Amino acid sequence: MGLKSILSKPFAAFAVWRINRWKNNAVAAQQKTMLKIVRMAGQTSFGVNHQFNEIKNYQDFKKRVPIADYEELKPYIERVVAGEPDVFWPGKPLYFAKTSGTTSGVKYIPLTKESLPEHIKAARNAILTYINETGKANFVNGKMIFLQGSPTLTEKNGINIGRLSGIVAHHVPAYLQKNRLPSYETNCIEDWEQKVDAIVEETIYENMTLISGIPPWVQMYFDKLSEKAGGKRIADIFRNFSLFIYGGVNFEPYRAKLEEIVGKKIDSIETYPASEGFIAYQDSQKDKGLLLLVDAGMFYEFIPADKYYEENAPRLMLADVELDKNYALILNTNAGLWGYSIGDTVKFVSKNPYKIVVTGRIKHFISAFGEHVIGEEVEQALMKVANDEAAKITEFTVAPKVNPIAGLPFHEWFIEFSVAPNDLKNFAEKVDKALQQKNSYYFDLIEGRILQPLKIRTLQKDAFVNYMKSEGKLGGQNKVPRLSNDRKLAEALEEYVE
Repeated sequence: MGLKSILSKPFAAFAVWRINRWKNNAVAAQQKTMLKIVRMAGQTSFGVNHQFNEIKNYQDFKKRVPIADYEELKPYIERVVAGEPDVFWPGKPLYFAKTSGTTSGVKYIPLTKESLPEHIKAARNAILTYINETGKANFVNGKMIFLQGSPTLTEKNGINIGRLSGIVAHHVPAYLQKNRLPSYETNCIEDWEQKVDAIVEETIYENMTLISGIPPWVQMYFDKLSEKAGGKRIADIFRNFSLFIYGGVNFEPYRAKLEEIVGKKIDSIETYPASEGFIAYQDSQKDKGLLLLVDAGMFYEFIPADKYYEENAPRLMLADVELDKNYALILNTNAGLWGYSIGDTVKFVSKNPYKIVVTGRIKHFISAFGEHVIGEEVEQALMKVANDEAAKITEFTVAPKVNPIAGLPFHEWFIEFSVAPNDLKNFAEKVDKALQQKNSYYFDLIEGRILQPLKIRTLQKDAFVNYMKSEGKLGGQNKVPRLSNDRKLAEALEEYVE
């Protein structure tokens, strides 16, 4: 056992002791956070305009801070981007995390001297809680890889701009730098396919023990590693590989394929980072819930997802949430985002402590006929049948077919299989039945002959990779939407149908 692994255990125990102090007093921690960030932003333009000096409790807060998406906050954000200080938050941001929005084009999300350390601390604590619970620490002596965006930054009005993962790469603690791969030069490669090839060359003979990234891009890395090694499984290439850290998408659709190419059971930690803040991470191997970070400079609000688009939709603080109910997540942060609708939906699976699972996107649903099918439902329906039928999914997306050439409308599923089912028609029927069980509105539409059962179209190998490449969105933090209310993605995938 190396020195790093020996020292990591008392360090982990101390970190968990500190975490437990707020973990067991979450509602009080949130109340304290709300008042603190309101006080700090009281003299900013946003704070003055919204009478922050009069906010004494959550009822005051709700009266003065409206719910807003990026477009609605954009007039303020443009002032920050132009270099104006004290707009959302005292002074100027340290960075802008540059993201690609589906409706807003490029987004500039501020990172401040108060918010950036919380990203670093959360990533560190996710690993330390794992060490403390399992006692497994040998992986810290090996090499670690974080598949991420380029750390190359640009500058705009004195503020550095880059991808969140690239910005964070500049702040990796010194004690991890010697263990970290790939090299800075390789990380700076913009073309994702070239970058993955270079990462393979750098890592294939190293003692890789921890691998982190978004599952579909880790899958690409593993596929290229296996090809380079003559078809070997990852466990034979990296014999000490023992921990996989992921986030960004639901892992379940990728699990079977990844576990097959790895060739052995690997512990994993799910995380929920976003440019707006590091929201939650899995703090136990005994359950899949993600611990909500209530003491990280963010005050959370929750709107019942089925009421999100209603005028005067109810806004709840942490104390008022219910288990197993979908909520749209609203952020108020120490980077100066106020009433910010991040676009995600979450569900609480525990209130002692407060733990969540991410269930989808508030705008990523299908309700062309009033069914309001959400991401969690389609993923669970598909994976249940895939597991029963020993089919393996590489990627998929679903769109409505409102005006078919003949017959009733239906949901059209575009699926890339790594292992296809023996009987696709039977497979589709079972998925449809599973979805009906998940969503009563969908069941009623099928029973009432408003919709016909779903249809599956199988796609060529690497269809989604090639599509993302054609859109200039291959790699990094880019993800394929699982659900759409329009046919834009579906039409683009037509050329990849088998």
